[in-house]
Amino acid sequence: MTGFRILAVGVGGQGILLFSRLLGEAALSQGYDVAMSEVHGMAQRGGVVESNIVLGEVKSPYISPGEADILVALEPVEALRALGRCRKEATALVSSDPVVPQIVKDGLATYPEVEPLLEKMKEVLGKVHIFSGEKLAREAGSGKALNVVMLGALAGTGILPIPREAYLDAIRRVVKPKFQDLNLKAFDLGYEAVKA
Repeated sequence: MTGFRILAVGVGGQGILLFSRLLGEAALSQGYDVAMSEVHGMAQRGGVVESNIVLGEVKSPYISPGEADILVALEPVEALRALGRCRKEATALVSSDPVVPQIVKDGLATYPEVEPLLEKMKEVLGKVHIFSGEKLAREAGSGKALNVVMLGALAGTGILPIPREAYLDAIRRVVKPKFQDLNLKAFDLGYEAVKA
C-alpha cells in the first residue's frame, strides 16, 4: 500500500482539525494506517494551525521539509509559508481568501499581495488548484464550511485512492446531524470546483 503525506495549513477557527479528522476517518475506512500530528499556534486568536496527516506506511507523523505530497491550504499566506515542506511534484489546493491578522488590522504590519504569492506557487509545485473556498462555503450555507469544501476539493483531485462515498460517510458519522446537509453540500461544491 502506497503512502501519502498531506500537510493541511490555515489559521485558528478555520476547522483544520475537523478536516484532518474527516480525512483520517475516510482513510481508516479504506484500510489505511493513519498517523497525525498537529501544531496550534494561539489557534483561538487566529494563529497558525497545521496538521500533518500520513496515510499508509508510517515512519513518523511529522512531515519534514520537502516531503509533503499534498498541501491543503485554507489561507494563501499559510500556503506560501508551507511551500518548503512540499516535494516539487506535490499538488496544492489553495483557498485564495486571505484571513487578515489583527496586527495588520491595527496598522502595525502589512498583508502581502496575494496574486504574486500564488503565481510563485505555480512556478514551484507540480500542480496547483486555486479557488475561493470561502465563496463556495457561503454558497453551501456557512463560511465555516471552508474546511469541508477543501476536503471535497482534495477528493475531487482523485490523488488519494479513497472513494467519494467514504468521505461522505465520514461526514455523516462525525458532523452533528443539524450541520450534515450543509457540510455534504460544501463537500460537493469543493469536489466539483476541482473537477471543473
